[in-house]
Formats: sequence, C-alpha cells, structure tokens
Amino acid sequence: MIIAHDLGTTGNKASLHHDDGRLVASTTVGYPAHFAAGGVAEQNPNDWWDAVVSATRELLSRTGITPADVTGLVVSGQMMGAVLLDAAGVPVRPAIIWADTRSGAQQRELERALGAEHAYKVLGHRLNPTYSIEKVMWVRDNEPEVWARVRRFCVAKDYIVQQLTGRLATDRSDASGTNAYDQRKGDWSEEVLAAARLDRTLFPEILDSTAIAGVLTDAAASALGLHTGVRVVMGGGDGPMAAVGSGIVAPEDGAYVCLGTSSWISFASDAPLHDAKMRTFTFDNVVPNSFVPTATMQAGGGSIQWISEALSADPKHPETARLTADAGSDLDTEDLYFLPYLLGERSPIWDPNARGAFLGIGRHHTREHLVRAVLEGIGFNLLTSIHAFRESGAMIDRIDAVGGGAQSDALLAILADVWGVTVRRRTIVEEANSLGAAVTGAVGLGLADFSAARALSEVTAEFTPDAARHAIYAKRHDRFTSAYDALAPWFAAAPTADGAH
Repeated sequence: MIIAHDLGTTGNKASLHHDDGRLVASTTVGYPAHFAAGGVAEQNPNDWWDAVVSATRELLSRTGITPADVTGLVVSGQMMGAVLLDAAGVPVRPAIIWADTRSGAQQRELERALGAEHAYKVLGHRLNPTYSIEKVMWVRDNEPEVWARVRRFCVAKDYIVQQLTGRLATDRSDASGTNAYDQRKGDWSEEVLAAARLDRTLFPEILDSTAIAGVLTDAAASALGLHTGVRVVMGGGDGPMAAVGSGIVAPEDGAYVCLGTSSWISFASDAPLHDAKMRTFTFDNVVPNSFVPTATMQAGGGSIQWISEALSADPKHPETARLTADAGSDLDTEDLYFLPYLLGERSPIWDPNARGAFLGIGRHHTREHLVRAVLEGIGFNLLTSIHAFRESGAMIDRIDAVGGGAQSDALLAILADVWGVTVRRRTIVEEANSLGAAVTGAVGLGLADFSAARALSEVTAEFTPDAARHAIYAKRHDRFTSAYDALAPWFAAAPTADGAH
C-alpha cells in the first residue's frame, strides 16, 4: 500500500491507498497559520512534520494495517512558499507561505532587471510577491542576521521529503512555481538568479515527480511507525497533483476547479499557455512532458471560511455548510457584490494591494445575502480567468469540481450559472490532491501509469447552468469587474508592506 500526504494551508491530508491508487482511508491533522497586517503569512515547518507523523500513525491505527504493508510514501504540498535552511537542514525561521505578499520591492527589482513580459515568457508566470524567489530575496534584504545562517532553500513538500529521506531535492512542478525556473530549459534560470543576486547553490536539485528520492531513514521510520527502507517518491505541488486526482492527465480530459483555501481552474496541456495580458500562468505537470495552465485566486474557499467565521456564533466552529445552503439558488442578492481579495490577488488582476469589499449593501440585506455575494464573487472572479483561457485558444465547456468547497450544492449551482458550463462533482473531492499524489507514487514505484487516475474518481452530481440566470450573471460580471477597476486606485494609494504607495 501507499501513503500519500498533502500539505495544505490548514492541515495535512493523509490517505492510504492500494498500490493501484484506490483510496482506503484518509485523515487530516490540522496546524495553524499566522496571518498579520502588511501581507504576512507564515507557518512553522515543524508543524508540517508533526502532522505527517501524527497522520501516518492515525492511518496505521485506524485501518489495522501493519508497517510491512506500506511499500511507498509520496508527498504533495502547498506551492510557492519559502523554507530557508541552515547547513544542517534546519529551518532558520518560520516558512513564508504562498499567501505572503511582503516582497513587492523585490518583485519590482526583478522587473527592472528582466522586464515583466520577458520574465513571463521565461518562467511561464508573472513576477509577483506570491512566488518563492521574491520571498527569499525579502529575507535577505530585511533579516540580515537570519540570512547569514541560510544555506539552502526549498518548498513545503521538499522539507518533508528531506525529513523522510535526508535528501534535499525538488520536482519540476514545484520548481516551476518559484519564479526561478526556466520553463523552456527545464532548469533553474541563471538569468533570473543573477537578477535576484542569489547563488545557485541555494537551490535544490530538480528531480522528476515520479523519481525515487530515497528511502526512510531510521529516525523517520521510527517516528512514523514504519519500516526502514520504505521508498519515498518525490511527489509534486498541490495544483498539478489535484489535476491528476481529478482524472485530468491529458488535454482531452477537460478542465477542473479546485475549491480549496485558494481556488484555481486548470487543465492539462502539451505546451505552456501564454496569455497576451499575462492573466494566467503555467506550471510544469507531474505527468512527464506535460503542463498545466492555471488561474489561481488567493482566497476562494478562504473567502467562504472567512465569512463563515465572521457570521457564526462560535468562529472556531463556523457553520459553513448551513450558511452556504441558506444562500441557495432562489436568493437574489439585488445588486450586492463581494470582491474576494482578502489576501490580495493573483489571477486575473495580479494586484497584491487589492482587498476584499462588499459593494451595494442596503438596509434590507441579510446574512444570507452576504454569504451568497461571497459565493458569486468567487464565481465572477474565476469567470474572468475562464475568459482569459478562451481568448488564448483553450476550450472549456465542462468543469469538474474538487476540494472542500465542492461538497456544497449551493456553490456548485451558482458556479454553473455564473460560468454557463456544466459543473460536475466527483466522488473524490477533499482527497483529490492526495489521490493525485498516490497515483504519482504508484507510477514512481512502477505499479501503474497516470491513465489509472481516470478510473479512480467518478462523477456523482452534475449542475447544469440555467440559461436565463447565466444571461443575468453575464451582465453582472461586467459590473463586478468594473467595481475592481473603480477601486484599484484606492487600493494602490494605501501603504503596502514595503512602505510603497
């Protein structure tokens, strides 16, 4: 059997799978994240490791399998962060995670040196504070005493693989999410590293996602309750892993939306997709010689979590399911809008200074109206990215939904009406990332190929758009985008984390 770990923003989803990828059991161990004014978003890497240990032991205990039954481990993880290590491989400070936007000055430094459009063609991504290399530069520029101890850099899943095997490496999918990877050459970009004034020795070796990174060390095996010698497959970033877990392994498989803390729309492609307006971006896939064009918003499910916490009597136990159900398909928000930019925004506006806002609130609006406006705002924002994909030549006529938000009928019905396409829920939703990791692990162990992913998750519900409601939403989408356009100068005038205006 294979154990897969998916290191998310709120916790580690661990799952046990048969050698062909079929799900046996799963469990989640949570951990905190520190968010603060000025764009701060950090986590303790040791919390990730503790969650991996606890979740592994929980799976063993609950299922009754023996350590000898486990033949392999594989890891998926949140992308675009920065874990900085000393010479012994120990973190020198908390990890800066994907949501952190403090490094605006470092982004501008790279843009002056490289040019925004040229960098986009090299990297497949815009230069932006949400990416890893800008975060590394920020530590160098702002924490010199910490920086003096830094010898290596990695992202979340790489740190766990190092804890498991003693080897520091990354894979192509996570490398492509750092703003330091030349997607044309498949290696770290000497040009970008020179512009960033960073030494290549900071950066780990790059392996295929299906490569065997090593075997469990004695210490790791003892902590996990497993045997030494269990093989560890390198794994990859959570975005490409979710594609595999959704059965999206080739262009003909269509598109999917992941409704997690951040939310994204993506599909498999034989080549990077470059948008003329740089609204979308492209990761290397965990499937060899493949790519995943993607559009990610910072706070998709995160916006739902926020409004649920704000409106629930007990914020630690938000009534998310009931609140979203009460905001169902018969409710009219009556020209109420929500801009879902609680953590700044990536696709499609790429504005770290943007913030969330309700617009058009009247005395008659209720908590149900507020929740529905949040759900619609997520749909409107992702619709702009769907338009960008179509303008670049992509065909998107059906979207499969995974992630925690995919459990909500109300949300999926709204998304279908806003987007004007059928939205389908699959049997595997919350475990999609770890399922993708399990399939990747099975491929790495020589037990399966990626096509097996198509049969491991089935469609359980379809939400077909109502033509009349979609026509109304198409007009309202224009008003939604104009709301951001009107507020963008106000957002830009606010002080940023680096003191710029």
